[in-house]
Amino acid sequence: MILVLPLCLFEMNSVFFLGGSLTGLKQRTGVDVANIDASSVRCNLRGVARSPGFSKDGDFIIGGVFSIHYNMYTEMYNYVTMPDPPKCTGSMNVRGLRFARAMIFAIEEINNSTELLPGINLGYQIHDSCSAVPVAVQAAFQLSNGGDNIFYKNDICSQSGMMAAFVAESGSTPSIGISQVIGSFDIPQVSHFATCACLSDKQQFPNFFRTIPSDAFQAEALAKLVKHFGWTWIGTICSDSDYGNYGMASFLQAAKKEGICVEFSESFYRTNQISKIQRVADVIRRSTATVIVAFASSGDMKVLLGELARKPSRSWQWIGSEAWVTDPNLLKFDFCEGALGFGIQKAIIPGLRDFLLDLSPSELGFNLIKWTRYKIRMGKLSQACKQHCLGRHSYFVFSPYTETSQLRVTNMVYKAVYAIAHAIHSVVCPERNFTTKCDKPLKKVNFTRNGYSVSFDVNGDPVAVYELVNWQKGESGVNELVTVGYYDASFPINKEFHITRNLTWMDGSKQVPKSKCTDSCPTGTHKVLQKGKPICCYDCIQCPEGEISNTTDSSDCFPCSIEFWPSAERDSCHPKPVEFLSIDETLAIVLAVFSVSGACLAILTAAVFFYHRTTPIVRANNSELSFLLLFSLTLCFLCSLTFIGAPTEWSCMLRHSAFGITFVLCISCVLGKTIVVLMAFKATLPGSNVMKWFGPPQQRLTVVLFTFVQVLICTVWLVARPPFPMKNFSTYKEKIILECALGSAIGFWAVLGYIGLLAVFCFVLAVLARKLPDNFNEAKFITFSMVIFCAVWLTFIPAFVSSPGKLTVAVEIFAILASSFGLIMCLFAPKCFIILCQPEKNTKKYLMNKK
Repeated sequence: MILVLPLCLFEMNSVFFLGGSLTGLKQRTGVDVANIDASSVRCNLRGVARSPGFSKDGDFIIGGVFSIHYNMYTEMYNYVTMPDPPKCTGSMNVRGLRFARAMIFAIEEINNSTELLPGINLGYQIHDSCSAVPVAVQAAFQLSNGGDNIFYKNDICSQSGMMAAFVAESGSTPSIGISQVIGSFDIPQVSHFATCACLSDKQQFPNFFRTIPSDAFQAEALAKLVKHFGWTWIGTICSDSDYGNYGMASFLQAAKKEGICVEFSESFYRTNQISKIQRVADVIRRSTATVIVAFASSGDMKVLLGELARKPSRSWQWIGSEAWVTDPNLLKFDFCEGALGFGIQKAIIPGLRDFLLDLSPSELGFNLIKWTRYKIRMGKLSQACKQHCLGRHSYFVFSPYTETSQLRVTNMVYKAVYAIAHAIHSVVCPERNFTTKCDKPLKKVNFTRNGYSVSFDVNGDPVAVYELVNWQKGESGVNELVTVGYYDASFPINKEFHITRNLTWMDGSKQVPKSKCTDSCPTGTHKVLQKGKPICCYDCIQCPEGEISNTTDSSDCFPCSIEFWPSAERDSCHPKPVEFLSIDETLAIVLAVFSVSGACLAILTAAVFFYHRTTPIVRANNSELSFLLLFSLTLCFLCSLTFIGAPTEWSCMLRHSAFGITFVLCISCVLGKTIVVLMAFKATLPGSNVMKWFGPPQQRLTVVLFTFVQVLICTVWLVARPPFPMKNFSTYKEKIILECALGSAIGFWAVLGYIGLLAVFCFVLAVLARKLPDNFNEAKFITFSMVIFCAVWLTFIPAFVSSPGKLTVAVEIFAILASSFGLIMCLFAPKCFIILCQPEKNTKKYLMNKK
């Protein structure tokens, strides 16, 4: 298609001039047009100019380009005759018509103002772009040319009728085309609906401004919205345009940061072949995702939703960008009930509705029949109403064109016109002369109108504020736009998004729909990604032993602290049970009973011996050592009680030292008795004088000396590195063993080793004396007692090392009791039996007789 551009040609040095800054023109072309006599300039238009839809002359002209129709008529050219200007066709975009009329309303309101631009009239030229980029660009060229042949003088913007700025366009792609045309001539463009983030690039679009926020904010807000409701598996569709592609790219990037997975991402345009639209619709129908995020224009969504309505299937939760989710023309699609998205803030423009009603069909060249086609159902009105329509044209009352209760983008048009007017006002004096050159005052605009502030940042963007809108069924059963929250990018991070009322979801449900590739992993499990699938598709695996996850969809499990252990469900940590040989346990009670019983037995034996202390059998076996041995055995039985109960610093030191010292005292007494037996036998030999060297004083000294060595070992141990209470976390993972750490292992094994050394020495001496020819040879019983003692403690060592937890303590107590019972039974039971049961043998004659 050939695009014929109406250019104004200066016949001097073949230079084209399209209006704008003369300084910029001089820098680019080298031609100084400031001193050119306007009367000598001859302008010729090349081609046929398109007449604007609305126009009015004024001191300053504001250009407008809006999509008043959805389509452009395309004809085949023969390249022989000049083609006709493009023609708009198809259904009318009543929304775009309202935008154009809102611009006119704002200009008329400013012209009637006594505060803003007093004495200066603003004019306008508004073109229909037919929703086509070529037509929008052609309108930009035509508006840039201006309408007359008189230009600026001395680089001062003093000529009336100059093109001050553009309000254009509703789409991002045509806005980019317009900006690339007029940007070279320093003509500012203020868009009311172009949201592509790419337009914030001041290097490419230095003169572009907009009253609507950039899609960079909306994309981030949509990603946070999806994340807020827990949707991690979604489908996406977008318009195959700059608006859709840039917006969707920003959304996908933000969604990835939020951990959201996309099942499919499709792009399309309303002019695509029907097969392409059908393919996109089939992808949506086959998807497993419940939530569909659509970053598309209203015209594109109208085509797609119409295709989906043709073959209805299941419902989807639609999440929409502001371009279509606030378009009242799309509310007719009932299966989109519950749609959610961000829209521009609602506004009230006083007097606009009455102004819209003043438009007659003849002003646009449309007759009443055409208006009937464009959503005005005259056939349903009464005859009286039809007659009234001929006067006030009240048929507009029933058109979306006059729907002013939900003004959103229309207010952006209104604000754009006022921004341009304030920029002009800042450089124009009341005498209607310029006081300064035409720089870029739009950057400094900052005013409030109808309660809404207007300003631009360094990128020409306003502060991003959105309303969260929801499609809800009204009392009439028709979808209505309901504001349910808001998003303000100026708020602190993670506080921008708020919901203020209940929402309606797809199919009118009040429950938030689910949209996940995999159901949420419950607590106690973690996610394991499925091979070859997105990160939102995973298996739920139970946490390993010792680890928990206390949140759903946990990506990993974490261990409990050392004193805690996971619950059976592995979703929380509980304090580990502390294990020690408690006094209220059955095992501890049994051992305590045996300990006390053994002590009582030793005391009872001592009482029997004391009562029969004058009898031969007691006197013959060194009664002093016997009583000392019974005393030490009593202490041995009782020291086992120190091992029962929770270990403390004092009990840990007492139990090991008491055990070591009492057993050495016991073995020392047994060793003394053994030596006495051997010395007594030697004393019976002729000429032997050995007993005088091992009398009672020497026996006492031997016992004291052997015991002192053990006391010294224990003292060094307790001073250097004493035993101490310790929580053992290594034996069991699921519980804590409260035990006494040895402190110094050398000290512990030195105590045991010394006891063992004395026991072995005593055992050797007892074996040597076991066959002495006495009728009652105590060495035999000492041998038996030492065999039992050594066997018990040789068994104790591996059992002590291998027994876990409180069983270690139980084994140590058992070894103490077993060895103590072995000594008392072997050494004193035979004597008590003779004393109590066989008194006839408790005579000196019987004891002196040899076998």
